[in-house]
Order: sequence, then C-alpha cells, then structure tokens
Amino acid sequence: MRSYHLRPGRGLAGLTVEDRDEPAPGRGQVVVRIHANGLGYRDLMVLANDYPLPITPGVVPGCEGVGEVVAVGEDVTRVGPGDRVAATVFPRWLDGPFLLENAAQLGTMTDGVLAEYAVLSEDGVVPIPEHLSYEEAAALPLAAVTAWNALTSGGLPQPGQTVLTLGSGGVSLFTLMFAKLSGARVIMTTSGPAKAERLRKLGADEVIDYRANPSWSEEVRALTDGRGADRVVDPAGPLEQSLKSVAFGGEVAFVGYRLSGAEGARPVDPALLFGAGAVLRGVATGSRAHFLQVNRALATHRLRPVLDRVFPFEDIHEAYRYCEAGGGFGKIVISHDLRSS
Repeated sequence: MRSYHLRPGRGLAGLTVEDRDEPAPGRGQVVVRIHANGLGYRDLMVLANDYPLPITPGVVPGCEGVGEVVAVGEDVTRVGPGDRVAATVFPRWLDGPFLLENAAQLGTMTDGVLAEYAVLSEDGVVPIPEHLSYEEAAALPLAAVTAWNALTSGGLPQPGQTVLTLGSGGVSLFTLMFAKLSGARVIMTTSGPAKAERLRKLGADEVIDYRANPSWSEEVRALTDGRGADRVVDPAGPLEQSLKSVAFGGEVAFVGYRLSGAEGARPVDPALLFGAGAVLRGVATGSRAHFLQVNRALATHRLRPVLDRVFPFEDIHEAYRYCEAGGGFGKIVISHDLRSS
C-alpha cells in the first residue's frame, strides 16, 4: 500500500510517499481502506513543525480520514467489515473534558490517515451518515467536530441569540450550519463581496467584510445595538477583535493554536480580557461523543458540508500548495477514488 510520510520542518520536500505492506489488525483494532481525507491549515502547521503537539519524524500525516472497514481484530464489537467509518482525531478522547492522557493525535504523535490503509482502534472510529459521500464525510473529523464543540460545550445557543463566527473556512461554515439549527442569528466575517454573497445564501444573517472594515468589532456592536455577540467562534481572528465583539457574560471559543492569524497571536491586553466580561475557552477539536452528536445532527436534518476543491491522492503536494495559498471557501478534500488526469 502507499502511504505518505513526513519529516517536519522540511516543507513539501519532507512529505514523501512509500510502498509498505498492507497492515493487519491487532486485538481491538480495525483496518480501514481510506477513501478520502480532509486537509486544512492544521496540516500546514504540522508540515512546518509549528504545532503545539510533538511530531514524530517519519509519521504518516493527516488526522482526517474516512473509509471502509476491511478487517477487524479480536474482540472488536463496534464495527465490522464493510462499515463506512471516520477516524476520530484524538482516538483516546472518548467523552468528557480534554485531558493530557488523551492527547495522542493522529498524524503527529502517532501515524495518521494519509495512506491507502490505516490501522485504528475500534474506539477511534465512528460510523458516517449514510447520505454523505466519502468526500463529504472527510470534512467532518476536524472542522465539524471542532465547530460542534466550540458551539455547544458552553451550552447550546438559544433561539434569538447572536453567534459570530469568523471567515469562510470549514469550522466557520459548520458553525453557521449548527447555529442556524438552534435558531440563532449568525454574523460572519469574510474577505469580499463574492464570499459574502455565498455566506448569505447559506443562511448568514449579516456578513462583514473585514478587509473593508478592519475594525469589524465596531460593526458587530452596531448590528447588536451595542450589546455584542452572545457567542463568538474564533478560528480566523484576530482574537483582540473577537474580545471586543463579545457580549458581557458571553463566550469566545478560541479554536486552536495560531489559528487566529498573525495579529491574533499577539499578546492580549489583560485590561481588554477583563473588560470583555466573558469566558475565553480554548477548543481542541472534540471527543468521540462530540463526533457522534455531529453525525446525529447531520443525519436528522440531511445536512451536507461545503466542499471547496477535491484533489486526487496522487496530487498531495498540489493540494498542500492550494491550501497554503488560501482564499478558498469550504473544505479541501483528498479523494483516493479520483485519479490524476
């Protein structure tokens, strides 16, 4: 089988493909034939060796993979051959709060899923909704689960409350989707009129062009009669503007490390943090339980993710370059069933 391997910090030259034997499952494990992978900014950080978790040299990268179970080991009861499943980003994080003992993440500390076959714990896979293709399901493990955790772990937004989310990447688009299910009003930021129009068609109530209005928190305040947004999901930043946008007593879900742009990585003024009068909560993707909740919501409402572009498995380097260029709308996906032309 073919699998990609990573020497972090060497750029795309450190991302190479190897031929290895097809794996066999051990006790409690399953072998999944991967059909599709998701790709995003997190993968660029791992590639550059600029990530908060340790990266094992030679690791199989990628934490977002979906496919078909082709073999199971002894004592496996959750799934069987032929089942369509997705890998969970943190295989040991089953439920409850994130703990350090659950921090082993696919594609950094342990082998990930950017391969034709992957050996995974039976606890580290979940069924995928029947109405989704493999390519659509590949958008779920990181972006959808992160958005769900960011939006719901502090309590579901109430009908009529205001949710602000930033940018038009996968996390923000899923936040829009899930917030509208709860009856919330959604404000989004984006980089121009074309994206703004697409966001409105997807259900955004208000869209702010952050390039035209760099101090966009002022517009958030104006749109909420000075109160601010009850919930802010910040995967794009800057964090300073998010804190200026949140209502007193509200919450800012800060998604990940360095995911709020260069400005968002600057130290935050303690006076601003105190004056916001809100909870600032770090979000590290989510648990298996979060993923199962996501799948139930998607299946019940027959929702589909927004995909940006699909690349063949052979064109990984091109996919990384496209991701690095930015400017997309939705999730970048790698398909093992699509061949290079």
